[in-house]
Amino acid sequence: MINKFVNLTIKENKETIRPVFPFTAIVGQEEMKLALILNVIDPKIGGVMIMGDRGTGKSTTIRAIADLLPKIEIIKDDVFNSHPSDVDLMSDENKKALQDGVNLTNSYINVPMVDLPLGATEDRVCGTIDIEKALTEGIKTFEPGLLAKANRGILYVDEVNLLDDHLVDILLDSAASGWNTVEREGISVRHPARFVLVGSGNPEEGELRPQLLDRFGMHAEIRTVKDPELRVQIVEQRTNFDQNPKKCIEDCQKTQNDLKQKIADAQLLLSSIAIDYDLRIKISQVCGELDVDGLRGDIVTNRAAKAYAAFNGKQTVKSSDISKVITLCLRHRLRKDPLETMDSGEKVQKVFDRYLNQKKFRQNDQAQ
Repeated sequence: MINKFVNLTIKENKETIRPVFPFTAIVGQEEMKLALILNVIDPKIGGVMIMGDRGTGKSTTIRAIADLLPKIEIIKDDVFNSHPSDVDLMSDENKKALQDGVNLTNSYINVPMVDLPLGATEDRVCGTIDIEKALTEGIKTFEPGLLAKANRGILYVDEVNLLDDHLVDILLDSAASGWNTVEREGISVRHPARFVLVGSGNPEEGELRPQLLDRFGMHAEIRTVKDPELRVQIVEQRTNFDQNPKKCIEDCQKTQNDLKQKIADAQLLLSSIAIDYDLRIKISQVCGELDVDGLRGDIVTNRAAKAYAAFNGKQTVKSSDISKVITLCLRHRLRKDPLETMDSGEKVQKVFDRYLNQKKFRQNDQAQ
């Protein structure tokens, strides 16, 4: 018990003392930043896989996005971060208490940001039996895992391409269903596990299996910045932050608040965004021509386009919104062709532009 208290205290102190690099101070890597913002606006997009060179700020950017999010309301002291009124985001125990008319106390917490280490076991991820209580009190109780802590937050897996396949399967299944079910030694526990799954990795260290890669909603590719002026700017930003984190955070406070408000507005606007039937047809035509397996590509592209339109304060999705997100949604779903000389992202954009131009030509002909 003492060890648990000490570990908790150390963790809390670390979280309060350790400064977070401001998201708006990150130079370049627009593709990665956009993918993260869209997933925060609509977590149902299905997470993002970020692959790129070493030392390109992947981890820094991912940890910075959580700092932009407003606090969430939970049932006080609930280990699953249960929502006070939404039963889909509530544990079975709290759901029953609510049905029985029990008054539940609410509180606000920062959006959870959970790091999943490479050496994590299945029990640590999913949860297991509380051995301490079993030995001292003789009762079987559930000890929540990382999926419980990440509910309604962000679950970050660095070097996801090196993670055991069965753990990746568990993460993706939970992210897709929104629930985690644990069967251990006569105990059956089911709890909500709604989180934005973010994975990062270096392609030189190995690729994910195609069927697993397909389960990530979006895929961002990161390259080392070549422009010397930008490189100097990045180095200066990082140096300034390391020397005086407080001043750096204060200097970015206005832009941080503006972006935070923009994301919050987009979350409220999202449900009212409409996408024209012709544009939905275009998305499916592109997916069909690119030979994308299944319908995940169609669904994710529609969701991402709506989120992007909401982020820019629009009521309806335009073709330019789709053009901005379709590469992120489809590039990792294409079948690998070792003889293909064109980059997968360029291929997606080229096919979409061709269908878009066909529509413009037809409109011009009708006008004439």
